Amino acid sequence: MLSHRKNGTQTSTFGTPGRISHDSSKFYGGKLYEGLNNGKTVEYIENPIDQQNINKVFCKSSEAMSELPDNSVHLMVTSPPYNVGKVYDDNLSLQEYRNLLKRVFKETHRVLVPGGRACINIANLGRKPYLPLHSYIIEDMNDIGFLMRGEILWDKGSSASPSTAWGSYLKANNPVLRDVHEYILVYCKDTFTHSNPHNRQSTISKEEFLEFTKSVWRFPAERATKVGHPAPFSVELPYRLIQLYTFEDEVVLDPFAGSGSTCIAAVKTNRRYVAYDIDKKYCNLAEQRINQFLQERITLFK
Repeated sequence: MLSHRKNGTQTSTFGTPGRISHDSSKFYGGKLYEGLNNGKTVEYIENPIDQQNINKVFCKSSEAMSELPDNSVHLMVTSPPYNVGKVYDDNLSLQEYRNLLKRVFKETHRVLVPGGRACINIANLGRKPYLPLHSYIIEDMNDIGFLMRGEILWDKGSSASPSTAWGSYLKANNPVLRDVHEYILVYCKDTFTHSNPHNRQSTISKEEFLEFTKSVWRFPAERATKVGHPAPFSVELPYRLIQLYTFEDEVVLDPFAGSGSTCIAAVKTNRRYVAYDIDKKYCNLAEQRINQFLQERITLFK
C-alpha cells in the first residue's frame, strides 16, 4: 500500500500563499542575507529579580538599571521621550538624543533573557527637514546587537492631531504631510524563539492573535488631558505587545515609564513589571494610575 505525504511549500520567485511546513531555508541562504545577524543557538538563562524590586516604578535614570540582574526580563515596551520639551527638557542635539536612547537600550539588552523582546513606540518629527527617528533607532539597535523582528504601523485614525498645518493649502508650493501614524519597532535578543522552560501559560485568545499579528494596528491615542501627561500612550498598545510576546507571570520592563501605561497593561494581563522615569511627578502619576486600576479591579471582582 502506497503512503502519500503532503509536500511542504518552499519560497518561490514570486512567493507562495502556502504556510504549512513551509521551508524558507533557500531564501535565507541566498545572497540577500549574507553577513547579516540571523541569530544564534544560545542557552536559555533566566535570573530571578529580587522581590523588593518587582512591581516598582523607580524614579531614576534607566541608563543603569542596577536593580535588574543580567537575563531577568522577558519583554521591554516603551515610548521614549521625543526631546521636544515635553518630558526631557535638556534640548539635546540629535546625536545626544540617540546616544541617550542607545545607552538605555544597551542596558535593556543586558537585562533581557535570551529570546526576550524589545518593542519601541516612536513617532517621527519635524518637516524642515523631516526627522525619521525610527530609522535612526533601527540603526542603533542593530549596532547594539538586537535582532529585528518587524515593525508595526499604529494608525491613530480619527484621534490623530487635527492640525491644519498643511503648508500651502490646495497648492503645490509646499504641501506638508500630516502624520496619522506612529511606529512600533520589534526586536529580540540573540535568538528568535522565546523559550518557556517553566511552562507558563499564554493568555492570548485566537481572535487577539489573528488581529495582533497584523502589521497595521488601528486604535485611538490616549488624550493628554485625560491622563495628565503630555505624551501618554494608550494601555491598548502595551497590552497587545504583552499578550503577543510574553507568558503569564513574566516580567515586563518600561525604561521610560511616563504615565505608567505599560505597568497597567502588565497588571491587567497577570504579568509583573519594573519601570523607570527620571521625573518625580510622572513617577507619582504612574503609581496613582496603577493603584487606581488595582482598586477598580478589586471592586469589580467583589
